[in-house]
Amino acid sequence: MAQLPSPKALVPFVSVENMMRLVHRIGLETVLKELTDVIEADFRRWESFDKTPRVASHSREGVIELMPTSDGEIYSFKYVNGHPKNMARGLQTVTAFGLLAEVSTGYPVLLTEMTILTALRTAATSAMAARHLAPKGARTMAMIGNGAQAEFQALAMKAVLGIEHVRLYDIDPQAIAKAVINLSGSGLMVTPCTSPQAAIEGAEIITTCTADKQYATILTDNMVGAGVHINAIGGDCPGKTELHRDILLRADTFVEYPPQTRIEGEIQQMDPDYAVTELWKVVTGEAKGRSGARQITLFDSVGFAIEDFSALRYVRDRVSATSFYQELDIIADPDEPRDLFGMLQRAKA
Repeated sequence: MAQLPSPKALVPFVSVENMMRLVHRIGLETVLKELTDVIEADFRRWESFDKTPRVASHSREGVIELMPTSDGEIYSFKYVNGHPKNMARGLQTVTAFGLLAEVSTGYPVLLTEMTILTALRTAATSAMAARHLAPKGARTMAMIGNGAQAEFQALAMKAVLGIEHVRLYDIDPQAIAKAVINLSGSGLMVTPCTSPQAAIEGAEIITTCTADKQYATILTDNMVGAGVHINAIGGDCPGKTELHRDILLRADTFVEYPPQTRIEGEIQQMDPDYAVTELWKVVTGEAKGRSGARQITLFDSVGFAIEDFSALRYVRDRVSATSFYQELDIIADPDEPRDLFGMLQRAKA
């Protein structure tokens, strides 16, 4: 891991504009591949991290969450919301920002937008999981739910797994049309579909990513054939699911952090003793992932703080020695550390 710079009063800040410039400078698919590898590297050292379910404030309108973790040297947190009704008001369903700090001093060393970065890290995490769980040689994916995450998911699967064909479905035809336009020229064959059943036809990977905060049944048991990998990323809070529970009874289910996933994921529908495998154990070889051609694998992904940690350290390393950040004056820096009051007084006009 790259060495953190010495803490200082001026904190590097990556704005939305600079995040977009950085992604275009590196190349979107390159970012997705590199970020996939960084996340996997941190999964390999999973046991070195502090872990806790995210701190959530729920309301009828949505949820506001803090997602903290630390590996003992670096601390990170992300602020993120999820408000499905925002779209009707012309607002983003999900927004986020994040921070890295040096554990030894407590000083922040990076502040950044994370709305775009969360989309990138979510797609990279999906691709990392699929690299271990999806059928070998998978070339077709179904994308059910064509909102803000859809294109990132498709391109991550293309960049990391070599997916060639994406089949799209959304209850909103405008969302499908948007995704078709955005993926044109990507090198993917793109097929808009009129139903979830049509979308999953011939797909080895099925990704569900819908926004409504409710117990929903996007996929029913009879729709899911043997041998597929399901990447369920839309169920991410209590009272919100996408899969019929009978699918989970047939599938081998892999999760990030069970104490969080049992509250927020698809497995909130199941009994507390429903068996799951932690994905980090598959990554390290401690547990089996895909073990047979007819096996149904399910990545019940709700997003976890270690993935944000990975994304933040990736951005910190990538913006170093570039012009893709500003310096913010957010840390008081008196000449004498004990004389904060004197610094304030000297600032009088």
